[in-house]
Amino acid sequence: MYDLVVVGAGPYGLSVAAHAAVHGLRLRTFGRSMESWHAMPSGMFLKSEPWASHLSDPEGTYGLDAYAAARGARAGHGVPLPVDFFAAYGDWFARRAVPVLDERLIGSVAPAAGGFELCTEDGEPLRARTVALAVGVLPFVDLPEPLRGLPRRYVTHSSHHGELDGFAGRDVTVVGAGQAALETAALLTERGAAAVRILARADRLRWNALPPALDRGLWPSLRAPHTGLGRGWRNRLYADAPGIFRRLPAAARERIFDRALGPAGAWWLRERFAAVGDVRLGHRVTSATTTGDGRLRLDVAGPDGATVLETDHVIAATGFTPSLDRAGVLSPVLRRVGAGGAPEVGGLFESSWPGLFLAGLLTAPSYGPSMRFVLGAEYTAGRLVKGVRQRLRAGTGAPVRPRAGGRAPAPA
Repeated sequence: MYDLVVVGAGPYGLSVAAHAAVHGLRLRTFGRSMESWHAMPSGMFLKSEPWASHLSDPEGTYGLDAYAAARGARAGHGVPLPVDFFAAYGDWFARRAVPVLDERLIGSVAPAAGGFELCTEDGEPLRARTVALAVGVLPFVDLPEPLRGLPRRYVTHSSHHGELDGFAGRDVTVVGAGQAALETAALLTERGAAAVRILARADRLRWNALPPALDRGLWPSLRAPHTGLGRGWRNRLYADAPGIFRRLPAAARERIFDRALGPAGAWWLRERFAAVGDVRLGHRVTSATTTGDGRLRLDVAGPDGATVLETDHVIAATGFTPSLDRAGVLSPVLRRVGAGGAPEVGGLFESSWPGLFLAGLLTAPSYGPSMRFVLGAEYTAGRLVKGVRQRLRAGTGAPVRPRAGGRAPAPA
């Protein structure tokens, strides 16, 4: 029986595995290294600063800066990095910091005597005393209700796409006003789509400003300190003190989670986005149906009333909703830990099911906006592994106190 199985091999899963490895735990890590990052379209760039995009190992040996230096590349402040460069960095980190990475996927995780029973995608059974679920964002894609249930021939989420060349000569409607929507629209235009438009509920597009120099002098730094989530003292709280965020009342955390770091485009994208000529703000899709000629009819509500729009395809860049209900790898009894939604996690990232630890987006409702970004891996990894070690000493059957806003699971 393994002490810990890490499910997922993105920034959070690899960071957790790197920290677990130095403590001599009987460890297995499953997943295809940086899979969702490798699948992104070429030409995309990281929105976060390079210094806020490190994966985490205990000694800080394998940061993005170390990889860039080894490659003879520049990873400096204010220099956008290609997503494929970051994905290659994650692979480099995995080879050096994670002892063994099994690239099979885990098909199921279920409670069992003394811990958990897992099964790989090809049917191999495994037993583990603890599990760290770090499955990224893809299980939690969010589509507007009118677009749900339509075939992927007509509607996809922005995270579903690798290269966008297949849309050359086609009419594409992008729904959303954040970085994913704006960058997808720009790339579609550059790849030869016949028509590209943005539909967004927002009344205006918001753009991040060009970041000032890191060394700006004392007064500017005090007024608006740099953080891994942008400038300002509020962002400093989100970036540097997730533990304080977790102690806020549940209603306050929910309000902040819904509003903090709202949709905005990166400063370096604005000039490229200017080529997207059709931007419809204050608009939302109210219904969608297919037409007889293989197109999609959208009923749209806007400032001037209802309109009808026909398009070949809709790409919804409408974010992700963290919910254990959508974590299909977990058995139904484990999915109920989230009480029908996002779970509460404790100070060391353990859910209310003993031995089940969570990392990444699933912990953002508890720990705040930093868990929506690579930045949060540094805070998470060491603490989660500390929690695993405590759980191993206590025993997987030991009771835990329900978290505020959550509930203890029923016995299996």
